[in-house]
Amino acid sequence: MTTSRFPSRVRIVEVGPRDGLQNEKQVVPADVKVELIRRLADAGLQTIEATSFVSPKWVPQMGDNTEVLTRVLAQPAPGVDYPVLTPNLKGFEAALAAGAKEVAVFGAASESFSQKNINCSIAESLTRFRPVTEAARAAGVKVRGYISCVVGCPYEGAVPPHKVAEVAATLLEMGCYEISLGDTIGTGNPASVRRMLEAVAKVVPVQQLAGHYHDTYGMAAANVAASLELGVAVFDASVGGLGGCPYAAGASGNVATEDLVWLLHGMGIATGIDLDRLVDTAAWISAQLGREPASRVARAVLAKRAQAACAN
Repeated sequence: MTTSRFPSRVRIVEVGPRDGLQNEKQVVPADVKVELIRRLADAGLQTIEATSFVSPKWVPQMGDNTEVLTRVLAQPAPGVDYPVLTPNLKGFEAALAAGAKEVAVFGAASESFSQKNINCSIAESLTRFRPVTEAARAAGVKVRGYISCVVGCPYEGAVPPHKVAEVAATLLEMGCYEISLGDTIGTGNPASVRRMLEAVAKVVPVQQLAGHYHDTYGMAAANVAASLELGVAVFDASVGGLGGCPYAAGASGNVATEDLVWLLHGMGIATGIDLDRLVDTAAWISAQLGREPASRVARAVLAKRAQAACAN
């Protein structure tokens, strides 16, 4: 049974097709991306971040964004949302033309990271987002806000919780319906994540917060558990543990979706996701990339299946 202090159900935002694939050195064909999104929907994911409308000069992997989104939306799975990242008004307009119904803007709580990642200050980035949120409101498009480096920065070290709260409050005021708090380099632990969440929850309702935890130091699952205790019921995850941060040496990908589902189901928390299908999807996309899944749960399940097959 679910402990009363935890949410009874969690919504998982699958970020593998965008956040997971964007830093892959090899070009991933649009056919593979579209099939990955289809398989994730079949496994029960209801929010799948499909692509990013950024300049192909900066993120070549997302250069097929229009093709991927239009193909996905041509045959959408019932009840599934396909948000896309739009860093500026130009990106938003391209996403809207491709049929996007939900977009995301991406800021940081660290000045140094903001400069390295999007070549502007935090204040400048927020100024860029305002036309996006205004245009989205006029078009009836939902906007989600991301904040990176919410507990640690590769250039500045620990990030003060009040800095995160300031950015979160501004994104909420702009009209973001939900704010995803990203431990981009994975240095967070339950204590630092709790301090950050308590500061942010003073200016943004917990019901409008999501956790986005990378697993560099193996703390992602622990950070999810700490967040659950504070009432957070939305988490980002990446199938097969895909992804990383090009600005953070050694930073691994976001928590693997399979690992997160295993944790939540073990706690009696519903997700609506079929773990076996999810593991199959992790194995499939990892094979497309020429490697094994980074997910511990996927590797364990696949090894157990192989052992059972040999026994028979």
